[in-house]
Formats: sequence, C-alpha cells, structure tokens
Amino acid sequence: MRKLLHAGVLAFGVFAAGCGAAEDGSTTEPMVASQVNASPTSPGTATPSSPSPSASPATRAEVRLGDTKIGKVLVGEGDRTLYLFEKDKGGKSSCSGPCAQAWPPYLTDGRPRAGKGVKEKLLGTTKRDDGTAQVTYNGHPLYYFIKDTKAGETNGQDLNSFGDDWYAVDADGKKAHD
Repeated sequence: MRKLLHAGVLAFGVFAAGCGAAEDGSTTEPMVASQVNASPTSPGTATPSSPSPSASPATRAEVRLGDTKIGKVLVGEGDRTLYLFEKDKGGKSSCSGPCAQAWPPYLTDGRPRAGKGVKEKLLGTTKRDDGTAQVTYNGHPLYYFIKDTKAGETNGQDLNSFGDDWYAVDADGKKAHD
C-alpha cells in the first residue's frame, strides 16, 4: 500500500510537471539513457555524486547483470537498474509522455551488447512512437527509474505506476522478486 501511495504521488508530480510545454515553448520528450542520472526534482540536471551514463540514441547500449539488495538484476549505464513494465504487450512500449519522464526508456543506436551474465539471444530492440530504438530483453522493453540515482538502487521494484506494475529484470528476462 505504501509503495502504491508513493507511486501515486510520484505519478501526480511527474504528470503536473510534464503537462504542456515549457516556458520557452518546447515540449518534453522521452529521456535518453544519458539523462537517467537526473534529479527527481529537476529533470535533466546531473547529480554530482554519480557518473553520467553514456548510452544515448547515438551509442550502442550494453546490458549486464549487477548486484542489488534484491539480487542480481539487469543494469545499464552507470550500473543503474533496468525495469520491465507489465502494461507493455507484444514487445511494444506503453510508456510515453509523463510516464517516460519517470521511467526513461533505455535507448540504443544499433543492436545492444550483452555484458557479463546477460544472454545475448534475449537482447533486442523495439521502435518507439518517436522513432528511437528501445532496448528489450526477452521481449520486454527496458526502462530506468528516475528515483534510482545510484548504482544498484531498486526504488522502482514492485511499484504500481502509470497503470501497472514495474519490476527489475533477472538474467532469464523475468521479473525479479524481493
């Protein structure tokens, strides 16, 4: 219940911050992996205590296994935890707009690379509505969580947000369990 309430507050905050255009008339787009270290209160601003992930649509993403408090799960740039969204069906993302602000899709240019502990045959990509390529694993589009600001954090684990549940992903491409 507490996680559901936390997700609701987060969703409302992201929705309120992400509606409409900015003062300069620009609109909010999905974040690329290089922006995942953004502060939850100030999207796009790097946190000085964490290294900046380097994957973006112009680079080839790498997925590997990392250690977390819930065990070994998939991680991307900066060893940030990667999540699946249960609302996604048929390998297609159901997360855009305010959802993609809170849960930035892990984007790549070309086929993603399999790092330590990852099964290359389970890696792939899916085309997002904006034309970018999102990394998939076992058919699940992969996302970061904006509140994971350090390597190994799993603050998005088992959250209900934007209409369904979010889970870290294990080496077999299934939802990780606490």
